[in-house]
Amino acid sequence: MPKALKQSDRRVKRAIPTAAQGGHDWQLQTAKAKFSELFRLARTEGPQRVTRQGREGVVMISDEQYERLVVKSHQPRSIVQFFRESPLMGIDLDFERIKDTRRDAEL
Repeated sequence: MPKALKQSDRRVKRAIPTAAQGGHDWQLQTAKAKFSELFRLARTEGPQRVTRQGREGVVMISDEQYERLVVKSHQPRSIVQFFRESPLMGIDLDFERIKDTRRDAEL
């Protein structure tokens, strides 16, 4: 193997700590072999990143964290709830209109 390739391999291994070292990053083959542990840690300790060859990655998170991230969970259940949670709640708005007189139009 060329020397440059060996150095880059070592650099990738150091940049991505394995789960056994206490990090939250997993190599794909380790994540597949220890999926139950990966699942448990995602639920108890937070997001777990899974990488393949030190690059492409996905993140495993708990269902509760996912629900917080999904826009749907932040939408109000009803129009009444929307207005109750509005930042404009309690502000006095002036809805008085100025009565406009008719305009003269040239025909």
